Amino acid sequence: MTTTYDPYHPKYYDETDLRTELDRVYDLCHGCRLCFKFCPSFPTLFDFVDQHDDQDVSKLTTAQQDQVVDECFNCKLCYVNCPYTPDQHEWNLDFPRLMLRAKQIAHRDDDRKKKPMHLATDYALAKTDLIGSLNANAVVSPIAEMALATPGSRPRQLVERALGISAERILMPYAKQRFSTWFKKRSSSLGKPKQADAILFPTCLVEYQDVTVGHDLVKVCERNGIHCSLPEGENCCGAPWLHEGDVKNFEKLARKNIAVLAEAIREGDRKGQSPTVIVPQPTCGYILKRDYVDYVGGPDAQLVADRTQDAAEFLMAVHKADDTELDTEFTGHIPASVTYHAPCHLRAQNIGLKSRDLIKLTGAKVKVVAECSGIDGMWGLRAEYYDMARKVAKKMGQMIIKNDSDVVAGDCSLANGGITLETGSVPQHPISLVARAYGIAAEPDIPNYDPTFANPQT
Repeated sequence: MTTTYDPYHPKYYDETDLRTELDRVYDLCHGCRLCFKFCPSFPTLFDFVDQHDDQDVSKLTTAQQDQVVDECFNCKLCYVNCPYTPDQHEWNLDFPRLMLRAKQIAHRDDDRKKKPMHLATDYALAKTDLIGSLNANAVVSPIAEMALATPGSRPRQLVERALGISAERILMPYAKQRFSTWFKKRSSSLGKPKQADAILFPTCLVEYQDVTVGHDLVKVCERNGIHCSLPEGENCCGAPWLHEGDVKNFEKLARKNIAVLAEAIREGDRKGQSPTVIVPQPTCGYILKRDYVDYVGGPDAQLVADRTQDAAEFLMAVHKADDTELDTEFTGHIPASVTYHAPCHLRAQNIGLKSRDLIKLTGAKVKVVAECSGIDGMWGLRAEYYDMARKVAKKMGQMIIKNDSDVVAGDCSLANGGITLETGSVPQHPISLVARAYGIAAEPDIPNYDPTFANPQT
């Protein structure tokens, strides 16, 4: 048996070795049970083991082992809560990476061919740049919105039958104009002398759908003397492929991004700018910081990881540095109270609650809800996991409703759709909330434009 999470280890794709490692880890998790309240994998695992009087993990069938794998949606909360993770304990227990290893072996062995609907959903959700480029324009986006916007509608039921995407899920509309198109056309102007340089990695969600977040990020940065650049050639971070076990497609996207971002960083360094890659979506930021190094590796991947920050992490670093600061004169709309949802993939970055701290600069009172939304991109959107995901998200929804704040905020656009489903509230990205507090209005030509929130003073 090898305790390895290295995809280049000779035993990594050995299924016999994997099964032995699953026994070891499942036994440790069953003995600890600290994660009983997180993803469905753990209650399922514990029930399977407890069926045997001697609680012998090795008696689990292959199908039972695989069910635990299937029910893991890689929320990564294990990194926040597990006391036995690598570099912390000799047991070297990395449950999320082990689940990914199992999915990668299944994918390599063409196991997905036994689940054609699962495979169809993979391609429908993972081809983000293809689907986004087709739908994010002034002609197609209104048509796509009419077809997909209403959960439970006849078109959504047809999509579920054809592609396995839950008809009840709230899906984000496509923008009439891609973020990168807007960025190239806009008039750039810094509100104060330049303090820093930022390389934007908007992510596919911001590029094609939640473009308001990108607009507001640029405007907030420029107001604070932060010059923004958007290198040509960026694509999806690859998270949907990685989380479904397709390392080949993940690496293809990762290598493109690494090459583009590493060159942009070095070009900035040659000019004396020392730029930071800033990411407004938690999952994508985690991918750039951690998974590119683990699955691709090399000096360029490490350079990108070292120079990547979450958007709020970056802005708070600017604010707290000795020679830079953020503008704290907020003359726009400031809600009295905000419930901030801390996404799992942001918590797993171990950077603290920077978005909460950023919101507090506006003067709003902030309450934090750190419960999982049960989404993780593709997993929570699948029809087969819909009911299970709703059970995971139930506590999050109850806490948000109990707080009864004026505004709900959340960094993850996908998790925000889950919040709306559970509570009826439409969350705002923390960057957008800060933009409104500055008095910066949202762009008016996007499908989810809300003129009341965009210009509350009117």
